[in-house]
Amino acid sequence: MVMNATDQGEVRLTGENPVMRIHTDPDKPPSTRASLWRVHLSPAGPGHVLFLISEELTNNEPVTYTDNLSMCRWLQGEIINQRWAPFNDPALPANYATFSREGDATTFVKETIAGRDDEITLTWYDLMEPFNIQQAPNLDQGQRHGHYALFIPARRIHVTRNGKVAPGAPVPQERDGRPMTSCFLAWAETWVRVPEPA
Repeated sequence: MVMNATDQGEVRLTGENPVMRIHTDPDKPPSTRASLWRVHLSPAGPGHVLFLISEELTNNEPVTYTDNLSMCRWLQGEIINQRWAPFNDPALPANYATFSREGDATTFVKETIAGRDDEITLTWYDLMEPFNIQQAPNLDQGQRHGHYALFIPARRIHVTRNGKVAPGAPVPQERDGRPMTSCFLAWAETWVRVPEPA
């Protein structure tokens, strides 16, 4: 049976959101967390943002890099404020940076974020079988956004800030029976929002 469906939600963002949650101890919270956004379409235009917090690389302080400050602030107010408390402050400084990528999903993907005083590299490799995910809005919990994405998990990663390497590794996980890890590429990611009642 073929089923066609059109999502009636309002498209708010489409692009990519590769993620790293790196653990030095699998029984403790991540010691390094990175969320990179490569936005192709949003109400504030396209651009990139990196949200990074790390015991070893940032002294557990949240740092942000972007090449489109307006889009960064919109992203914080629209999506991040419901999901990641350290980065929901619109007054958090955002450092200007350039963003570049090399590699592909069959071998490795390396993202380089170059700011005035910093260079950060994020590398995902030993990549696993990709799969699609769909997360519906949860209006009972006040979440009007849902999203779709292609997940490509990574068994191994490498993260540096100005040459210093973040220790730790991805933690094996499972999502609806599919093997994955705490570090993954999220490509073809689209966020939709349920319209307000008329």
